[in-house]
Amino acid sequence: MALKNPEVRSLHESSEADCSLALATPPMTQSFYSRTGKKWFDAACALFGLIVLSPLLFLVALFVKLTSRGPAFFRQVRIGRFGRPFQIFKFRTMKEGPSGSGPLLTAEGDARITPFGKWLRKSKADELPQLINVLLGDMSLVGPRPEVPRYAGEYTDRQKKILLVKPGITGPSANVYEEQLLGGHLDKETFYLSTLLPAKLEIDIAYCESVSFTEDVKLIIQTFWKIFMRMTELQKPLQRSSQTQI
Repeated sequence: MALKNPEVRSLHESSEADCSLALATPPMTQSFYSRTGKKWFDAACALFGLIVLSPLLFLVALFVKLTSRGPAFFRQVRIGRFGRPFQIFKFRTMKEGPSGSGPLLTAEGDARITPFGKWLRKSKADELPQLINVLLGDMSLVGPRPEVPRYAGEYTDRQKKILLVKPGITGPSANVYEEQLLGGHLDKETFYLSTLLPAKLEIDIAYCESVSFTEDVKLIIQTFWKIFMRMTELQKPLQRSSQTQI
């Protein structure tokens, strides 16, 4: 398939060239799990998750449609393994606007976020459609979070190591509270590129250098625990409101 966007095409070509050189000396341990097991683990879990969660996914998609104008799903080009662009799937959490309008970064309190979208982002339920990306082979359950072409184009040679593995729905840098940190800065893009993104990439590089089944399971459990804690926090204001009305 031809890449129409020149920025995506140039990044795709340069990243593949850089990664083909890096593959001669892989930065991560080449265990059975990283070579083969991870792929089958991802596929099995993604298929199981889509089947089990299908009623929930349907209800969330319906509620997105009913509570704001626009499609239920949000799709965006991200950069995957070996610099290959792919379309990432999410539940839409923002008001629909012209394609390509608005900033790429989303900070806490962004006026574009819908009321239901705020809950989806807090609970991370907006990421669930990425199980489709995992089943298609574009993503993994665990790995570095994929960036948009604009920011992936800023990677240094060292940071491009993360392009040797598939991006993940969750990952080691997913515990960085990005939206809250961005909310405290006026020039969000400068802060992101100069401070936040490099810090996230260092965490991801460390993961890529020692991919293991144990570490992946640990990160998945941590993600579920974080989601549970966030859901608990979201329930507290509702409980206080109910008690006040009584």
